[in-house]
Amino acid sequence: MDVSYQLYSSRDGGPWADTLSMLATAGYTQVEGFGGVYDDAPAFKALLDANGLTMPSGHFFPLGSFEDGLTDSLAAAKALGMTRVFCPAPEDTWRNGTDAATWIELAKRLETAAKKVQDAGLRFGWHNHHWEFMPLPDGQIAMDLMLEHAPSIEWEMDVAWVVRGGADPLAYISKYADRITTAHVKDIAPAGECEDEDGWADVGHGTMDWPGLITALKGAGVDLFVMEHDKPSDATRFAQRSIASFKTY
Repeated sequence: MDVSYQLYSSRDGGPWADTLSMLATAGYTQVEGFGGVYDDAPAFKALLDANGLTMPSGHFFPLGSFEDGLTDSLAAAKALGMTRVFCPAPEDTWRNGTDAATWIELAKRLETAAKKVQDAGLRFGWHNHHWEFMPLPDGQIAMDLMLEHAPSIEWEMDVAWVVRGGADPLAYISKYADRITTAHVKDIAPAGECEDEDGWADVGHGTMDWPGLITALKGAGVDLFVMEHDKPSDATRFAQRSIASFKTY
């Protein structure tokens, strides 16, 4: 079972060299990339190597990164040693309320992108937020539509965002065990706590049943678990406490 760290969590944590050194000291061996580290991929790869870290996965946003921007995205992914890449969120059109037809349109774009990425030798998938689980005007759920109309994509399940979307992650893990390959591990603080961190908590210090969820995800075949916090007030605290909790599951 591999544990990684989404570098977005440390976007405000100071120089990347210091962050990578901290992560290695905390016990991480892998990280997940995001747009803030791709400008000079060879140089960042050298920083990873110097700290004994690898980057098996990465986020590329927006979806256009796999359309008009495909060449640059593939070059960065390969330079950094990735084997799987994910689109982490929809553009604003899908966030502000839309209908089933629009989500199906997005799914078809993802399917086209998946074929191109896979032809280049990499795996491709989608990372969810909460929007995908909010019932559409006709009662359908966008996440179901996306997986139906983009049959070639993997799913990197952000489990806490599933909860914030009002859905049951265990039900979705059971339903889509053949599609979920990667999971984001984050925690939700008790009501009224960690408000300066948008209500997120360090892994193992919130309300999520991570022991049970890890068991279910492993049973579905998930082989990469990525620690993430969307707005930590102290990224070092988050990184250290989260991997310590995760190692007990």
